[in-house]
Amino acid sequence: MELQKPRGTRDFLFKEMKERKLVENTMRKVFESYGYQEIKTPIFEDLSLFTLKSGEGITEEIYNFQDKGGRDLALRPELTAPVARLYLNQLQKAPRPIKMYYFGSCFRYERPQKGRFRQFWQMGCELIGGKSPDSEAEIIAMASQCLEELELEDYQIHLGNLGILRGILSQDNVSSDHQDDIMALIDKGDAGELEKLLEKLKLPASSKSILLELIGMQGHREIIGEVRDIIKDYPDALKSLEELGLLLEMLEAFGCVNYTVNLGIARGLDYYTGTVFEIYVEGLGAQKQISGGGTYNLIEVFGGEKVESTGFAFGFDRVMESLKLQETLTSAEKRVDVYVAPISPEMKLDAFRITQELRNSGISTDVELAGRKLKKILSFANNSGAKFVVLVGARELENGEVTIKDMESGDQEQVPRENVSDILLNRIKG
Repeated sequence: MELQKPRGTRDFLFKEMKERKLVENTMRKVFESYGYQEIKTPIFEDLSLFTLKSGEGITEEIYNFQDKGGRDLALRPELTAPVARLYLNQLQKAPRPIKMYYFGSCFRYERPQKGRFRQFWQMGCELIGGKSPDSEAEIIAMASQCLEELELEDYQIHLGNLGILRGILSQDNVSSDHQDDIMALIDKGDAGELEKLLEKLKLPASSKSILLELIGMQGHREIIGEVRDIIKDYPDALKSLEELGLLLEMLEAFGCVNYTVNLGIARGLDYYTGTVFEIYVEGLGAQKQISGGGTYNLIEVFGGEKVESTGFAFGFDRVMESLKLQETLTSAEKRVDVYVAPISPEMKLDAFRITQELRNSGISTDVELAGRKLKKILSFANNSGAKFVVLVGARELENGEVTIKDMESGDQEQVPRENVSDILLNRIKG
C-alpha cells in the first residue's frame, strides 16, 4: 500500500520552506515594528467557540470530533475566535490597546481546488481596545507595509464602512437578522438574490435604488462627496460616511494612499460593525483576495464587555502564490555558508571539532557525513550553496593549519587552524 498525504493538504520541501520562512519573518518584523506581540492558541478548541460565532451550520465545513472523554472539539477553521477567547480568559485586565499577532495553520472541510486547501495558514493581527478609525488606519497601513516590504506589485486595497448600508436599512426598520442576510448576499456578489430579498422585505423603492447604487460605487477619496449627496436623508448612514472620510485622512497621514473606496465590501460575517477592507491581487483569478479584516464586536458575542476591536489576516498561502506568480521571491537555494571536508577518514574527528567551532561562532556550517571522495564532496558542497569549504588534511594540521577553498573563485589558501572562525566570519560578512 502506498501511503499518501490527506486530500487538500501539502508537503513543503526545503526551497519552499525557506521562501515561506522569509515571507513569515518579513511580516513578523513589520508587525513588531508597530508594537505587536506574538501569541499562540491551540490548534483545536471547544466546538462551541465556532458554533457560537457562526451557527451550527459551520459543523458541515470544519473538522469536528469527540475526544476520548466525550468532549466536542474542532480543529480551528480561523484564528479570530480563538484570539477573542484568549482575551476573555487572560487579558481583560491588561492595559489597552492590546496589540497581538499570530501565525498558524487552520483547517476547513471543503472541496479542494486551486488556491483552496483543507489545511492552510493565516498570519494576522488583532488590536483590542483601540479607537475607531485610528486603529483601522494604522492596521491597514501596516498590512500595506508588509506587502511593500515583500515587493508585491499590483495589489489593491479596497475599503468601505458597513455602517453606511446598515444605516439605510435601519432607517427603514429592516431587522438585524435580515440586514445580515443582505450583507451575506452583497458579500457573495449575488445581485439577483439580493434584489429578490429586497423585494420580499418591501424596502422602499428609493432606499432600494440607493442601496444598489452604493454597492456598485468605487473610487478614491473624491467619491465621499458623491455618496454624501446620495444618502443626505439618512443620518446614521451619513455619520458612518464621515467616519470613513476621517479614516481616509488618517490613512494618508500614515503614508498609505494606494486604496480604493468600495462600498460593496460586506465581509459576509455579522460581527463586523464598521470599517471593512479586503486586499486583492488580480493574477490569482477567483481566489484573488489575499487579506481581509475590519472592526468587529466578537468579544461581546462571547459574553464579554463591549470593546472596540480591529483585526485582519493574510491568507498566507495566497500571498505566497502571488509572490511566485510575480517571480518576486529571491532565490533561497543556499543551505549553509561553509562546508567542512576531512581529506581522509582519519581527519573526521578534527573536522567535527572545527565544524562545531564554526557553528558556535554563528556560521552556518555542514560537515561531510557520507564518507565521499574529495571530488564528490566539493560537488555536494557547491550544490548546497556553500561559499567556502574547509579542507582538513593531516599534513596541514600537523603545521597548525587548514585550507580554505573559495567556491566562487576556486582560490585556495592555508590559514592558521586557530584563526579559521575569525577569518571565515570576516569573509562572509565582507
